[in-house]
Amino acid sequence: MRHNKAINHLGRKSGHRKALLANMAASLILHKRIQTTVAKAKALQTYIEPLITKSKDDSTHSRRVVFSYLKSKEAVSELFRTVAPKIADRPGGYTRVLKTGFRQGDGADMALIELVDFNEAALASAPKAAKKTTRRSSKKAVEAPAAE
Repeated sequence: MRHNKAINHLGRKSGHRKALLANMAASLILHKRIQTTVAKAKALQTYIEPLITKSKDDSTHSRRVVFSYLKSKEAVSELFRTVAPKIADRPGGYTRVLKTGFRQGDGADMALIELVDFNEAALASAPKAAKKTTRRSSKKAVEAPAAE
């Protein structure tokens, strides 16, 4: 039975795990993209998404709550000043995990975790918002392309 197995403990005691995730979250906020193992990236994703959601409300209380998790003034100010305005209209899914292969030394499965709205290459190659089409057809929609 897998009772009480909701989180990946990453082979560490709770204090070490919390410190690891806090440091990785601060690095992700400051650098917008970090490379780590897949297990750590998935654990970090569940750790940082609620903090980014909380940063949408720029109040003293939310800043203190986020600081209690991140323990870095620079990361908190970067999160509230730069990241929060850019993701204000996004309903969730602020991070992306991309698998990059295996590490040379021990063969660990590696991944790149990044903030979605800060990947300039993906934003540049994304198509502009196209005209929304429906699955229904109407005579006007069928005649319009033929007239052109």
